[in-house]
This record gives sequence, C-alpha cells and structure tokens, in this order.
Amino acid sequence: MDGHEPEDAKQSTADMTTFVQNLLQQMQSRFQGMSEKILTKIDEMGSRIDELERSINDLKAEVGPESSPSPLAPSKVVATDESKAEGSA
Repeated sequence: MDGHEPEDAKQSTADMTTFVQNLLQQMQSRFQGMSEKILTKIDEMGSRIDELERSINDLKAEVGPESSPSPLAPSKVVATDESKAEGSA
C-alpha cells in the first residue's frame, strides 16, 4: 500500500459525506418547522388565556363587587363569649 486511498474508497467517503450533510439538513428543516409550530401554538394559547381573562372580568362586572368577596380580603374572626371570658381571667 502506498498510503493513497483507492478510487472506490474516495467515492464511498464522498457519498457518505453527502448523505450525512443531506440528513442533517433535513433534520434542521424539520426542527425549524416544529419550532415554528410550537411557537404558534404558544401564541394561540396566550391569546385564548387573554380572552378567558376578559370574559371572567366581564362576568365579574355583571355580577357586581358585592356578590363576590375579594380572595385577598382578610376573614373576620368573631369572638365568642367564651374567648372573651378566657381573656379576662
């Protein structure tokens, strides 16, 4: 052997290189397409959530503020006669 590759080996290497490059290009294209679809779905979901929030706020406005207590409002603790008696003892 003189260290030079035979012509068939060179062609096989070139074919394999071309095949791998094409495969990688196809994969990149597919991933790009999937990424775009995912981003589109996320945007659609965000729009639907915004629409849902508007609908909830519209319903709250129709019902009125006195009908539904704020979830952040502190609950009042009513002292019973027993707890008042214990506090003075």
